[in-house]
Amino acid sequence: MKLKIPTISLFFFLISTPATLLEASNNGNRGFTLEENEDTHIKRSDFPSGFLFGTATSAYQVEGAYLEDGKSLSNWDVFSHSGGCEENGDIADDHYHMFLGDIELMHSIGIQAYRFSITWARILPRGRFGKVNPAGIMFYNKIIDNLILKGIEPFVTINHVDLPQELEDRYGSWLNPEMQEEFVYLAETCFKSFGDRVKYWITINEPQLLAELAYEWGVFPPCRCSEPFGNCLDGNSDVEPIIVMHNLLLAHGRAAKLYHEYFQPTQGGSIGLAVHAYMYEPLTDSELDHQAAKRAFAFHSGWTLDPSIFGDYPEELKEYLGYALPSFSLDEKNFMTNSIDFIGINHYSSIYVKDCTNASCSATGNRAIQGFLEAVGERDGVPIGEHTGARNSYVVPKGMEEIVNLIKIRYNNKPMFITENGYSTPDLHEQRVDELTNDVKRIEYHTKYLASLAKSIRGGADVRGYFAWSFMDSYEWLYGYDVRFGLYHVDRQTLARTPKLSASWYKNFLSNNSDFVFMETSRDNIY
Repeated sequence: MKLKIPTISLFFFLISTPATLLEASNNGNRGFTLEENEDTHIKRSDFPSGFLFGTATSAYQVEGAYLEDGKSLSNWDVFSHSGGCEENGDIADDHYHMFLGDIELMHSIGIQAYRFSITWARILPRGRFGKVNPAGIMFYNKIIDNLILKGIEPFVTINHVDLPQELEDRYGSWLNPEMQEEFVYLAETCFKSFGDRVKYWITINEPQLLAELAYEWGVFPPCRCSEPFGNCLDGNSDVEPIIVMHNLLLAHGRAAKLYHEYFQPTQGGSIGLAVHAYMYEPLTDSELDHQAAKRAFAFHSGWTLDPSIFGDYPEELKEYLGYALPSFSLDEKNFMTNSIDFIGINHYSSIYVKDCTNASCSATGNRAIQGFLEAVGERDGVPIGEHTGARNSYVVPKGMEEIVNLIKIRYNNKPMFITENGYSTPDLHEQRVDELTNDVKRIEYHTKYLASLAKSIRGGADVRGYFAWSFMDSYEWLYGYDVRFGLYHVDRQTLARTPKLSASWYKNFLSNNSDFVFMETSRDNIY
């Protein structure tokens, strides 16, 4: 597919001294200034040999082609068409048809790995009750083969939020333990079809966040919740997320057991999970708030990682959820223990935490399912960091080092990958393309967070890769297309990919070049 991309002027800037900090407006006409800050002097050579740098996307957010080549309707197809959100992923970035050009762009930047996900409804339209869709298998084979041809490591997430609508209709989605068998069948299909070339697998992306958004707050399909979390037609916000998490974790564990026993010995890859990981800071210096911050980690990242590494739920969950928390059988504990070879960390922001066991909180904060705590972005009216375009997301670079170190200590320095980290531009309405592509704030964000990550690695953290979210602007779930994380701007009318300043920065960073010079570049006929 040939797309005409307009000529743009890219202004590359000098960051050659170790005391440089980018400070700029996202308005392309206002230029930028430089300030001194030694923490932002970071080079590719500051990371270990073999460290993987890449970009990431997920299937529903970029693929489009929502009813092509045998794919069935997914739960997000139905949800977005039924008024769940104002926009949908019917076309998204049309990566389904434009993946060859996208891979060429990745190669031109010099990335070493690409994290993407499988559309469940594309390869198993009816789950285990139907046939494998050969067109879906062919599509992902083409992506994997072309990535490898360009020297890019495929990093595959088996399930990233979306699933066939038929499974939601049949089971009520993850409320039913039968979903474990459905997921294992999906995973086995992926291992058989792609495992000879895929060496890095993530079973499920952000299980705890999925359970929270879909079954506690009711804002993701199947939109189940109860007061005070929301006003859904059905659901129980205090109970259902616990059931859903148990099924998600056992689905992961059974798929990992299958991989470790039957596929890893011959295919030689590794398998992990990706968790959404805020760094939680106590709102005050009180012991109660310090304990609440520790509890917040247990109720979010720990809810996923403790069972996947230690074979059981965190003690904090047992204390506060009591008999509502299911138990793992002895057999389940055995296959759950060390069911992951690596930890995927999706980290964007830090946030303050307030204890609710001995203080006045909102109706939702004062619930066991929330750990009797409340997350807040400000202290005494001052935000924890600069606001970004996503709700409750702030720029707090030191949080990267802190969350990596916390996970390193709690989980005995199990290998880690930063599977998502990125900056969403705020206030995008009516901005011109040149304003959107002159994204100095995004460069500043990645530079600072990478510098913070490098500190944790120098301190001994076994981090093996970093994935910038995201390769290109995409469908950001409830935000639609208004919140943009991409290194490439995607025109919503033509779908033309235009490199942002951050794409050029990443290319220079990956070539270990810390010097930028002013230049004008014409980018025509990329495809």
